[in-house]
Amino acid sequence: MRTIVLIAGLVLLLIFAVLNFSSLMALTPMNLGFVQYVTAPIGLIMLLTAIFAALLFYFWAGISNLRAQADSAKLLRDMENLRISLDSQEGSRFTELRSHLDTRLNALSTGGTEAELRAVHTRIDEMQRDVNLQLAALDDYLKSRLGDATPERILPAEIRLDKKP
Repeated sequence: MRTIVLIAGLVLLLIFAVLNFSSLMALTPMNLGFVQYVTAPIGLIMLLTAIFAALLFYFWAGISNLRAQADSAKLLRDMENLRISLDSQEGSRFTELRSHLDTRLNALSTGGTEAELRAVHTRIDEMQRDVNLQLAALDDYLKSRLGDATPERILPAEIRLDKKP
């Protein structure tokens, strides 16, 4: 796209130069500040300056584009290297997890953890006894607080779980 615009601009400048050749070549006095020419074709000098500036900016934009592409390629290479590194690390973690699970499953299949399993069952039985004792104590407390009341005679306002009569 940039090349097409440059070529179109240069073609337009060339057409302008051909159509106005006599005006561009007209000699006029010119002063550059440090050098003074008596007569010079200022139109031709301005036309050549415009062409030079267009070419200069065209190549400058091309170099900037190449730098941006090089930076992008470097970033993509770095990201690919990082992805490969992370994949290998994740693979080693999966391998470690797989070996750990294999050892645990082998220990379960050989019965090496029967002691641990018995300890868990014992703890569950103890907790079940504790819960049963607490429920029995709560049942005794409720019976003592409610007395000999039958369920038909108990009104919701009569049931009190606090220690105050």
